[in-house]
Amino acid sequence: MFDKRRFLQADGAGGGQVTEENCTHDCGSCPSAQGCGSFDPKSLLEETNEFSNIKKVIAVVSGKGGVGKSLVTSLMAISMQRRGAVCGIMDADVTGPSIPKVFGTEEMAAGSEDGIFPLQTKTGIKTISVNNLLENSTDPVLWRGPIIGGLVKQFWTDVLWGETDYLFVDMPPGTGDVALTVFQSIPVDGILVVTSPQDLVGMIVEKAVKMAEMMDVPVLGLIENMAYLKCPECGTEIPVFGPSKTAEVAKAHGLDVLGRIPIDPKLAAACDRGMIELFEGDWLDKAVEKVEEL
Repeated sequence: MFDKRRFLQADGAGGGQVTEENCTHDCGSCPSAQGCGSFDPKSLLEETNEFSNIKKVIAVVSGKGGVGKSLVTSLMAISMQRRGAVCGIMDADVTGPSIPKVFGTEEMAAGSEDGIFPLQTKTGIKTISVNNLLENSTDPVLWRGPIIGGLVKQFWTDVLWGETDYLFVDMPPGTGDVALTVFQSIPVDGILVVTSPQDLVGMIVEKAVKMAEMMDVPVLGLIENMAYLKCPECGTEIPVFGPSKTAEVAKAHGLDVLGRIPIDPKLAAACDRGMIELFEGDWLDKAVEKVEEL
């Protein structure tokens, strides 16, 4: 079972000059990683357990919060599952987990001597989140970066994922500790960048794209959430936030727009009831095809 004490020992990591004497060789949580002339040049990638065979890892990212990463992660996993793939979701947004709520998998995770069992959704998607390790899902996670990074690594190394075609990682917003841990510790095959239609989309995309370039991870494309509201009477697409900037920004970075998700009250209601797997829509078909090409 998950043992929080393992990660509490990593808390309190101080700053300052990294030397051979005080180097912990845990570059995933070190602010000086890759810039200190690391004393251990071996790969930082972590191995999964012998019970996990994960073929492709896709991270869903954004340069800021509130744009719908968890929604896109969920819809991508559902869409791939509907095409016959075996999918899993790792909820790496430890301080703001959403996956258990939208899928209705809020019970505690079980474990054995071999590791932690992921929760199964109604259609068989495997999920794990910090909320599945807490006695009360509304308890805040008041942990420092190294502890959170350690938990995310344990989601990779200790969860018994079994045979999984695609593991989607629901990333926290921004480019902080957890993002560094994921991209250094987990062999990510590509990222999907989630945006919104407003002017700030340029900033969102640029941060995410630059992070991907620095970590040598390919950007598969952009997905625009809250793209429009469809009139229930005539079907007209209403740009609630004004004309979209996403296509323009995507072109500037040599990327494709792989999907545009509307503002849909039915979709929001399904998420609130833990029944997101009932969604209907072909908004992410291009994104699914792009992932399948991997």
